[in-house]
Amino acid sequence: MLPARLESLVEASTDLATRFADAGHALYLVGGSVRDAIVGATSGADEGDLDFTTDARPDRIEAIVSGWADAVWTQGKRFGTIGCLHAGRRLEITTHRAEAYQPDSRKPAVRFGDRVEDDLARRDFTVNAMALRLPDLELIDPYGGLDDLAAHRLRTPLDPAESFGDDPLRMLRAARFVARLELEPDPALVAAVEAGHARLAIVSPERIRDELDKILMVPRPSVALWFVVRTGLAGEFLPELPALALEQDPIHRHKDVLAHTLAVVDKTSPDRLLRLAALFHDVGKPRTRSFDRGGVSFHHHEVVGARMTRERMTALRYPNADIEVVAELVNLHLRFHTYRLGWTDRAVRRYVRDAGPLLDRLNELTRCDCTTRNAAKARALARRMDELEARIAELRAQEELDAIRPDLDGTRVMEVLGVGPGRDVGRALAFLLDLRMEEGPLGEAEARRRLEAWWSGQAGSAERAGQSGRAGQSGQAD
Repeated sequence: MLPARLESLVEASTDLATRFADAGHALYLVGGSVRDAIVGATSGADEGDLDFTTDARPDRIEAIVSGWADAVWTQGKRFGTIGCLHAGRRLEITTHRAEAYQPDSRKPAVRFGDRVEDDLARRDFTVNAMALRLPDLELIDPYGGLDDLAAHRLRTPLDPAESFGDDPLRMLRAARFVARLELEPDPALVAAVEAGHARLAIVSPERIRDELDKILMVPRPSVALWFVVRTGLAGEFLPELPALALEQDPIHRHKDVLAHTLAVVDKTSPDRLLRLAALFHDVGKPRTRSFDRGGVSFHHHEVVGARMTRERMTALRYPNADIEVVAELVNLHLRFHTYRLGWTDRAVRRYVRDAGPLLDRLNELTRCDCTTRNAAKARALARRMDELEARIAELRAQEELDAIRPDLDGTRVMEVLGVGPGRDVGRALAFLLDLRMEEGPLGEAEARRRLEAWWSGQAGSAERAGQSGRAGQSGQAD
C-alpha cells in the first residue's frame, strides 16, 4: 500500500514512465520526493518538482521528452541531466551516474552507469538512496534507507569517508538532514567529518553558501549548527562561529556567546536574511571583549561585527543586496538599547529612519536577542519593545514616518538663501532635518523662518570669526 502522497507523485509520473518503457528504458522516481512521501513530510522544495533517474543516456532522454514536454533545458546535459516542464511541473531526469571529486578539483568527474543500484550507492545518505521503479512501483532500497528512517538514523550508503570524498559538501548536508529530519548521525559518519572536514576547501563558495541558507531555514537550525561546530566543519567556511564559544564572564560563568547566538537563530522567524543576521549579530564580541571591575564588556561589537559580516558574506559570494541587509541589521541590533531613559518623539523618528525598510526585521531581532532565563528581565524588555512599537504606530498615524525629509528641498533652500549648489545647501538641509526629527513636520512657512534665522546666525558667526582673525593679525604686527 503506497502512501497517499506517493500515489499522487506516481500518478503525475505515469505518462512519462510509459514513454521511457516504450523506448526500452527504465525510469525511477528518486531522492527527496520518495523519502518525504514515506515519512509524510514536505520537501521544502516546489511541490511540482520531481527527480528521476534512468539508464537512458542524455541524448536519448532529450529525444524522449522532446515534443511531449512544454519546455526542455539542457544546461546540465554534460552531467547527465535533462530538465523539462510538463503540465506545470518541473522535472529533472538524470542518467544513472557516479561522480567523484578529484583531490584538488572543485568540479565533479561524471561517469554514467547502467544499474540503478550503482547510482544509489553514490548518493549522499541511505534515506535518499531509495528509488521507486516506474510504472510497476517496485521500491529499490539496497542500503536500508527505510530502516534508517524508522530508526531516525543518518548513514551513508558507502563508507562515509568515501562518500564525503566523492562530494565534500555532503558533510554540510549531513548537518542539515540531522536537523530537518531529526536524525541521529551514525558514529562513523561523525568520525569521518571530524577527520575530513578540511576537504570542504575544494567546494565552491557558492555551493557552501546555498547549503548554509538551507540549514538556516530548517525549523531548528541550532541542531545543524552545533553539528558543524563540534565536528570542526564550521572552521572551514564560517570560523567566526566556533570563535563565539567563549564565556561572557569567566568569574560568574554566564552563558557563552555561541550558545546565545544559536538560541537567537532558533527564535527568529524562518526569514533567510533575518536568520543570517541572527547568526552574525554577535560575531564582533571576541574581538572587542574586555574586562574591568564591572565585569566583561564588548564595546562597539556591533560595528566590528557588521564589518566582519560583510567580509564573511563576501567570501561566501552572497549578493551585495543580501550583504547590505544583513550587515546593517548587525550594525543596528543594539540601537534599541541606547534609549534606556525613554523614547522621545525625536528618538523614535531616528530609530525608524535609520532602520528604514529593515524596521520589522530589526524589531524581531531585538526581541529574539533576549535569551535570558530571568523572567522578570525578559518581561521588562518585551514591555519596552511593546511601548516602542506602540509609539511608532502612533507617530505613523500622524506623519509619514518611513520617509522623513526636511520640510524644504534643496531647490527651495537655494531660493530662500540666495545661494547656488554647494556645502552651504548640505549644511542647511542637515539643520532642517534635525528640526524635523526633533519637532516633527513644521510646514513650509515655519521651516523658512527657522532657516533664515539659522542662516543669519551662520553669517554672524562668520563675521565675528573674521574680525577675531584680523584682530589677531594686528596684534602680531605690533
